[in-house]
Amino acid sequence: MMTPRAATPDDFAFIRGLAGHPDYAPFITDEDEASLALYLADPSARLQIWQENGQPAGFALFCEIGHPSGRVELRRLALARTGGGRGLAFVSALTDHAFETLEAARVWLDASGENARAARVYDQAGYRLEGVQRAHWCRPALGRSVDLLLYGLMRAEWQALRR
Repeated sequence: MMTPRAATPDDFAFIRGLAGHPDYAPFITDEDEASLALYLADPSARLQIWQENGQPAGFALFCEIGHPSGRVELRRLALARTGGGRGLAFVSALTDHAFETLEAARVWLDASGENARAARVYDQAGYRLEGVQRAHWCRPALGRSVDLLLYGLMRAEWQALRR
C-alpha cells in the first residue's frame, strides 16, 4: 500500500530522476529545483512523495487546491516501478486522496496524446476524456508538438465507482 507524505527539497533528486527517465521524458515536464521549491511554498499546491514500505515509490503534484469551483488538478505523477496494475492502483489512490483529503469537487488532468498507457489507466480509473487540444504541447524529448488529452472526474462519478 502506498501512502503520501509532503515532499521536501531532499526529494527533488528523486522527482527529477523520474521526470528525466527515458520512459517518462516524452510525457512529463522536468522542472528544476527552484521551480519545485515554488510548489512547496504555494498553498494551492501539494507536491507529494508516495511511499511503499517507507521508501519513495512515486510522486504526484496536485494544483488548484482551494479553487472556488472545487477543481483540483493532478498536474504531474510518476511511479518508480510500473507494471502489474501498479499504475491503476496509483492513479486510484491519487484520485481518492484528491476527493477525500483535498476535498475536490472535480479532479482533472492532462496527458500526451501519444501516451496510450496513461490514457488506458485514466479510462480504467473512471476519468472521462473531455477534450483534445491538437498539436498543443511542445515536447523537446520528441522534437515536436503532440496532442494534449484532457480528462476529468466529478465527485459524484467517483462516489459511484466506489460502491
